[in-house]
Amino acid sequence: MNALTHDAFRHLPGLRDKLTPAEQSALRVTPQVLAFWDERARAQGRPADWRWSDRQIEASRQAALGCLDLRDGLWVYGYGSLMWDPGVHFAEIRLAALDGHQRRFNFQTSMARGTVEQPALMLSLQACTGCCQGLAIHLAAERAEAELEILWRREMIRGAYRPVMLPVATPQGKISALVFTSNPSHPEYVGELPLPDTAAIIARASGVMGSNRAYLEQMAHQLQTLDIHDDYVMRLLRLVQDCGGG
Repeated sequence: MNALTHDAFRHLPGLRDKLTPAEQSALRVTPQVLAFWDERARAQGRPADWRWSDRQIEASRQAALGCLDLRDGLWVYGYGSLMWDPGVHFAEIRLAALDGHQRRFNFQTSMARGTVEQPALMLSLQACTGCCQGLAIHLAAERAEAELEILWRREMIRGAYRPVMLPVATPQGKISALVFTSNPSHPEYVGELPLPDTAAIIARASGVMGSNRAYLEQMAHQLQTLDIHDDYVMRLLRLVQDCGGG
């Protein structure tokens, strides 16, 4: 199935023009894109091990999903940038709720939207009381393997997540979805900081892919588009606007 077809949006027609098409995505991490990232890292003077090796990335995929049957495709849960820039060709998209987790800016990063001098904060899924509202994205069986490889390079580039299959509720029924959850043992994991501290970091940080603030604003905008209320995101946005006078 081609990317972003009419049928893919049958449950959420309002999203049809609200997602970056896969072929226009800077986050569609093909081997060519990964090679470009490696070249840019070298130009920035980053060490050769700035990311996981191809072997490590593939080994993590096999460890998490090696025995998974993809004959019916694969559902992927999106809670952050996957909600507006999935970077993959998909067959269906739904609203989705994941119990026992909340989106939190709990990882520090000097890549993408931060620098070594001014690290940014990125989202991950923190295990805690509550429910995270997001999207479920279905990779069709005939493309699941290839698209999953691309997605895995993006999400596991530095091993920052714990990929697991979890039950997810959608208006069309319960599904089992691949979820990239927080990895508290990762050296860049900082946990949930006080909201004012989180806002101050996001207000200042910026990198080669834009500002940390723009990422938060995009997150808030997409939640509004989907009529999803996330008190954490909205409180944080107000604090960041106060920091920057916006």
